[in-house]
Amino acid sequence: MELDLAGMHKLAAEQGIDAQTLDDALAEAFRLAYLKMPHAAKHARVELDDRAGTFTVWARDEIPQEPTEDNPYPEPELGPEYDDTPTDFGRLAAATARQTITQLFRQAADNKVFGAFAGQKGKLITGTVQQDAKDPNNVHVAIGDVEALLPRREQVPGEHYRHGQRLRVYVVNVSRGLRGPEIVVSRSHPELVRRLFEREVPELVSGAVSIMAIAREAGARTKIAVRANTPGVNPKGALIGPGGSRVRAVMENLGKEKIDIVDWSDDPAKFVAAALSPAHAVSVQVVSEKNQTAIAFIHDDQLSLAIGKEGQNARLAAKLTGWKIGIESEEKRRAMEQLNKQTAGIAVSKDDQENTADQENKAEKTPDAPQTPSTEA
Repeated sequence: MELDLAGMHKLAAEQGIDAQTLDDALAEAFRLAYLKMPHAAKHARVELDDRAGTFTVWARDEIPQEPTEDNPYPEPELGPEYDDTPTDFGRLAAATARQTITQLFRQAADNKVFGAFAGQKGKLITGTVQQDAKDPNNVHVAIGDVEALLPRREQVPGEHYRHGQRLRVYVVNVSRGLRGPEIVVSRSHPELVRRLFEREVPELVSGAVSIMAIAREAGARTKIAVRANTPGVNPKGALIGPGGSRVRAVMENLGKEKIDIVDWSDDPAKFVAAALSPAHAVSVQVVSEKNQTAIAFIHDDQLSLAIGKEGQNARLAAKLTGWKIGIESEEKRRAMEQLNKQTAGIAVSKDDQENTADQENKAEKTPDAPQTPSTEA
């Protein structure tokens, strides 16, 4: 059978596939197709002739060997090669060639996509929502000619995605799947907030300010701890921006989600106190540094603010700091201290009274000293 190998090589070159790779793939595909034919030899190889545009199947038969005392079950030897190219192999060979070329082209295209997005993991990209009626649980996001997957677990609760909507997403993973490259993106990942701020805050890009920790409940609230690396820079002010313009630009990409920006500190007590913002912690007592446990004392009128709706503020503060935080009333603490002082005072007074009584009793029980009689001369 004749093959237009020159034309195949040209098409392959356009897809970035070298001629040797195509020839090897075709030879292996023809060999496998030959082995499926009736009366095919078990051992065969296929040789392509680029100039003639033909291929030849070279087969070898097994020659049984006589058993011996040392080797009662000898393996057969292979005989000489001979041309066993089927005469009716044309249609099957053509179909095999088409299938092989199509597969190579698909692999080449997949490699290009994978190569382009392999370096995008952990970055922020913009795509267009493409709804798929056959896949209602997931949202497909078109990024150029490629579709990324926004699975339900990475979606924001209560957020609705319209067909054709422009959407900023965070690339969670890029991998090779059974159907080609799989690009998984997220709208709920905490790092999405970091990347959005990096677009708006030059100090983050230059390194003058660092985001040290992020705690997020997507669609509801996010807490960010920031630190200045350059003297004279206000880290919270850098993220908030003039008139709140920077943080407002980020919030526009997050819908109704609120953002708290707090100062990071390597002092656990200070960090826990800042993390409970917008509530003001009067003081923080570190219970155990080993177990990372602390108690924050809050005025009664701010207890509900410190805890938050359904415990959200306290929960996010714990996530942000990595500490277990107990919240107690400052007024109750003071009342307890006052009570302890009073109790201690009463105990001291009672002890003094008892000591005085003991001394008086001892004085009464002590007899007068005997008088020494005088001797007259």
